[in-house]
Amino acid sequence: MSITQLVDFWLRRRWRPDPHALSQWAKLQPAVVVTGGSEGIGFEIARRFAKRGRALVLVARRPGPLEAAAAAIRREFGTTVLTVPLDVTRPDAPQTLEERLQENGFYADVLVNNAGIGLSGDYINHEPEQLSQLIELNVRALSALMRHFLPAMCVRGRGGVLNVASLGGYAPGPYQAAYYASKSYVIALTEAVAWETRGLGVRVAVFAPGPVSTRFHARMGAENALYRWLIPAPSPALAAGSAVRWFEWGRTVITPGVMGPILAIVMRLTPHPILLPIVGWLLKPRETLKNAGR
Repeated sequence: MSITQLVDFWLRRRWRPDPHALSQWAKLQPAVVVTGGSEGIGFEIARRFAKRGRALVLVARRPGPLEAAAAAIRREFGTTVLTVPLDVTRPDAPQTLEERLQENGFYADVLVNNAGIGLSGDYINHEPEQLSQLIELNVRALSALMRHFLPAMCVRGRGGVLNVASLGGYAPGPYQAAYYASKSYVIALTEAVAWETRGLGVRVAVFAPGPVSTRFHARMGAENALYRWLIPAPSPALAAGSAVRWFEWGRTVITPGVMGPILAIVMRLTPHPILLPIVGWLLKPRETLKNAGR
């Protein structure tokens, strides 16, 4: 018996199957649904599940990169990959996504909430629309998708939700204030829901890595922040491997690497008056530092 099977057995200790309820999914195929699955960590997580023979549903806003990602996975692993071009911040996104799944013969066995954006710089300089977009995607859409799909997973007594957060969720983040706050919400929400659903057969986990070598940092305007130079960033493939492995093994909070868990503990235990200057120094864009010295 594998570690994953042992974990499954333990996770189902409170689950009581209802044959009538289960019959509605009998003709559908389980799939791993990955939002933000066209590149970066989301794409690599999808690859890890494809390597395990899982059918995939990739979700992202832009059809072009989405189809390219799906084609690459099909070529590499020969697995089934459905693409759903969708803005998950739409109020009807959860229902629309489920309809697309059922139309193509799938149900969401695992949901990977990976879609997210960041903002770098002084909070007072961000446009209100930028802040609203970040909260809509990082907080509301993630919450809505988990709330929509998780109840059926609990009925089936299998599957689960993997929310992607950040090591930054363990601390206030000057110069990435809204982003850090949104990831703090994701970590707290996931840990609480994991406790509520314990024993029902589902995995509810949060992946909280440190910096990963993707284009995310440049897009949020943080490519010149000091942490990009001082903190080693693993490849998205390496980070995704840790995420999927520990998710399957039933861990609730996944912080990869050797230093990741240590930093998480330090960030949680260090008093904020001590922690804030350090985090602010790491996150402050270099241009701002140069201008401050003139």
